Amino acid sequence: MKRKGYISHRSKGPVKKEIQGSIQDIVRDITRDRDIKNGEYREQSLKMHGLMCARCGREFNHTDRHLLTVHHKDGNHNNNPPDGSNWENLCTYCHDDVHGRNFFAADENEGRK
Repeated sequence: MKRKGYISHRSKGPVKKEIQGSIQDIVRDITRDRDIKNGEYREQSLKMHGLMCARCGREFNHTDRHLLTVHHKDGNHNNNPPDGSNWENLCTYCHDDVHGRNFFAADENEGRK
């Protein structure tokens, strides 16, 4: 099944690509690529910064390391410098707290206008 094409902008100019396959296939491919990319920088961050939450200081080991997440300091998930300067390892609780504060702060700022 052919779908409408899209244009990908590169330094050499736009390139038109045909989208083929079912929607499920396309979503599966995009999700797989994203998960691979996320797994790569997560492992790098865990090696660089250690198995410890940067906010609460809780230490983790190989059995509970799945509770550590990588937080992007600037909020840009595509900004993954090789030196790890945009990452900090946060436990899921602290990560939720960081993002929750931004969410509620935005609500409070809206009410003040």
